[in-house]
Amino acid sequence: MRIALGVEYNGHGFYGWQAQRGLSTIQGTLESALAKVANERILLFCAGRTDANVHAMGQVVHFDTHAKRHIDAWIWGTNSHLPSSIVVRWAKHVDYSFHARFTAMARRYRYVIFNHPIRPAMLSTRVTWHYYPLDVVPMQQAGKILIGEQDFSSFRSSQCHSKSPMRNVTEFTVRRQGDFVIVEIQANAFLHHMVRNIVGSLVKIGAGLKQPEWMQEVLQAKDRRAAAETAPPDGLYLTQVTYPEPYIFPINRGMFLI
Repeated sequence: MRIALGVEYNGHGFYGWQAQRGLSTIQGTLESALAKVANERILLFCAGRTDANVHAMGQVVHFDTHAKRHIDAWIWGTNSHLPSSIVVRWAKHVDYSFHARFTAMARRYRYVIFNHPIRPAMLSTRVTWHYYPLDVVPMQQAGKILIGEQDFSSFRSSQCHSKSPMRNVTEFTVRRQGDFVIVEIQANAFLHHMVRNIVGSLVKIGAGLKQPEWMQEVLQAKDRRAAAETAPPDGLYLTQVTYPEPYIFPINRGMFLI
């Protein structure tokens, strides 16, 4: 049978999603826990591979198994073998045409910036700190330039293996909530480091170092060197993956601030 899982994790201290020999990763840790429940080797496929120290509230994965378990066993049993920083929130039986990555229609990411002169302590690994005041109005104006299907070469890393730089951004918002600046972006898919590279450029605009129109220049350059430096991973969250019917899964709304 094929099982889909909704997974939440604090990515701090992990070397990203993808399993790597000798390194602590989300995939490796989760596969090990699932194998103890299934009593067989488990191979996971995810909706989006997150980088080191990046978090997720709405990661979706799937796996095939010969093990016959009550659906709740894949939640409670697996969680009993996981560290506190990773949790399975739901489990569903799906048909064999479902694929966590290839069936997905859209992914949504959230980037959280703590915008205050003094760095945070309690949230030090869960947000990115920026001490200069940020104006969200020009940041939002710049973000609107990114909406639509466009070439995002200026925001892809040199390690990106995607065959095409074309991506379709369907939603983009920037808002302030007290000392927090929160960026939300949804697209059909993302290039490697795409969100973090966009946020790096948005910060320059919010700090008054660049005008909103600069975002258009960066986009049209189709050159990574035209954009700003990559924003840190700590403030990035994969919040939701959208699928067509009948694959309607629970949404993890998360904490109030993220």
